[in-house]
Amino acid sequence: MARSDLLIALVKAGSAGDKRGVRAAAEAIIAEEHAKQHKVLAERLTKAIQTNGQGTTHAAIPASDQSGRARDFIAEIMPCRRLEDLVLSDDCRQNITELIEEQQRASLLRSHSLDPRHRVLLVGPPGNGKTSLAEAIAEALAVPFLVVRYEAMIGSFLGETASRLKRVFDYARTTPCLLFFDEFDAVGKERGDIHETGEIKRVVTSLLMQIDDLPSYTIVVAATNHAELLDRAVWRRFQLRVGLPAPTAKELTRYFEQFFKSFNEKPRMNIATLVKRLGQLSYAEAEQFTLDIRRRWILSMKEQALDTVIEGRLRFWQDRAQPISTKNKEAPHGRKTSPGAPKAE
Repeated sequence: MARSDLLIALVKAGSAGDKRGVRAAAEAIIAEEHAKQHKVLAERLTKAIQTNGQGTTHAAIPASDQSGRARDFIAEIMPCRRLEDLVLSDDCRQNITELIEEQQRASLLRSHSLDPRHRVLLVGPPGNGKTSLAEAIAEALAVPFLVVRYEAMIGSFLGETASRLKRVFDYARTTPCLLFFDEFDAVGKERGDIHETGEIKRVVTSLLMQIDDLPSYTIVVAATNHAELLDRAVWRRFQLRVGLPAPTAKELTRYFEQFFKSFNEKPRMNIATLVKRLGQLSYAEAEQFTLDIRRRWILSMKEQALDTVIEGRLRFWQDRAQPISTKNKEAPHGRKTSPGAPKAE
């Protein structure tokens, strides 16, 4: 039996002639019945709302029918990263914690005619945790983590991309899940840009309509490195906008302290000194550095001292970080480069 708050919402919307409200409540009931493995009832409910008076399909198509139509455009990933394992600013952690609480206690909100927030925009430079944070939200809510695959979705024919985008949203609304758009500016570009084609404008218009129609049990998280490229109407669709800037030295120190807790021995090197020697890093680069340490330590059969491994990796990373253009070069036949050539600092 569906939850009482959903049934009440369905009746209220029907009495008021609110077609969108009827559809949202019905889809929430269908998703709940799918989650309970009540497949027969879910299929019958879906067919009951699938067609309006003009014969146009409105309701979500069941997952079994979508497998060959939408799964080509998404990748379902088992979420493994946990929110407590991520180093986040206090404001960011509070915002995401509140979002998770609203989703977990959605029935209480709906009993007061409120929906939980479910549209999140993550903004920041590459490699600083946008994808990891989206995955952690999915892990905390125990829902599928669906990543949109642009290489499969974006087509060359007129209307093809918008059609595929609709299939993705139709599939996502069949069950509670987290739908993740990385590099969101690829489909959410400013429609007023004179350099863009009419096709991308149609895609953005379709995107806005699909986001508006998503039920609140489907969480859509979009990430972008170029927020300035997004259409202004796209910004308005997101109830929660979270910035993920490059980590500070203090945050990197916390990250490495957390990493070294997994070792039997503690490094004698001061973590703050390690961060200073590494210089400015993104979280993705910091993760690669820690994976390098773990690989070399394991391959040494854990006989090599941890500090020795760290020093070796530090030398490698410091050399790796030097741009080629800063190295001193000589012209052919031993002639020195001109005074205007780049010099080593």
